[in-house]
Amino acid sequence: MAALPLLALAACGYGSQAKHDTTVAIAAGAEKTDGLDTVRIGYFGNLTHATALVGNQKGFFQKELGATRARYQIFNAGPSEIEALNSGSIDIGWIGPSPAINGYTRSDGRSLRIIGGSASGGVKLVVDPKRIKSLKDVEGKRIATPQLGNTQDVAFLNWAAEQGWKVDAQSGKGDVSVVRTDNKVTPDAFRSGSVDGAWVPEPTASKLVAEGGKVLLDEASLWPDEKFVITNIVVRQSFLEEHPKAVEAVLRASVETNQWIAANPAEAKAAANERLESDSGKALPADVLDPAWKSIRFTDDPLAATLASEARHAAKAGLLENPKLDGIYDLALLNKVLKAEGRAAVDDAGLGAE
Repeated sequence: MAALPLLALAACGYGSQAKHDTTVAIAAGAEKTDGLDTVRIGYFGNLTHATALVGNQKGFFQKELGATRARYQIFNAGPSEIEALNSGSIDIGWIGPSPAINGYTRSDGRSLRIIGGSASGGVKLVVDPKRIKSLKDVEGKRIATPQLGNTQDVAFLNWAAEQGWKVDAQSGKGDVSVVRTDNKVTPDAFRSGSVDGAWVPEPTASKLVAEGGKVLLDEASLWPDEKFVITNIVVRQSFLEEHPKAVEAVLRASVETNQWIAANPAEAKAAANERLESDSGKALPADVLDPAWKSIRFTDDPLAATLASEARHAAKAGLLENPKLDGIYDLALLNKVLKAEGRAAVDDAGLGAE
């Protein structure tokens, strides 16, 4: 049940690690939730974490937590967020599937629980159309992924294997050259010609398109109903056990945020970009923001069956050993919130906590 040491816990983000924000006012007369002074929430400055971005910007989390202050930390990659969760520096976090899988398996199932979903999709293979004109042309080319063993790296390795191409997962060498490149510098690598394409999440994919790239494949097309998990909500297990009311409040806010995003897409997109600018100092331009936003689907459903598939893909590539995920999900509080909204329960694909 151990992950190989070289399997990265990373996911792809923009923004500054551990930057705090406490700008939303606490309503007069509000009471503390579970007697807590604060609940510490982590997320990436990335559009695939827009539920957290918008929930922060519009004050949904603070409203549901009452007089308990919502404090935020923004991370650049999965390892630092998992470390913060394990050390107790944050209580709840938005994070990608590979970091969640690795955090769980490397702790023998003791570090975290996935308590909800947040986003699906938003991952594309973007190529230089002068060098790659069809999917078969990818063979022999240099394709960037964010980091060894991260969610997109696993997805590309699995897709390449399905084409019949052999690639050594650790070195990235083979019938296709996999070049692990941080998302923040991938556009520069693409522009300079040092890579021929990239399998990357938004907004990096749309940044490459703005540089003249072409979307050759949307990963959503490879999944049933074009749905696959890209962002989960996780919680430190001890916090879930000790403060279930606070966890429920955050989940209620997440569900409210996703409902508001669906009802107000233009305003939600603007709010997410405003939060990105506040967190990182730089907003996304319209030619990147607009197409990126369209490719992401926000969902409360953690799409548990697709996470199980992603773990199998990592094992098949030799990046994960015996990924036993029994107990990784605890969806009881989310389903309680959904029931109160008159909505159907979501499924844990048989991987729920007892």
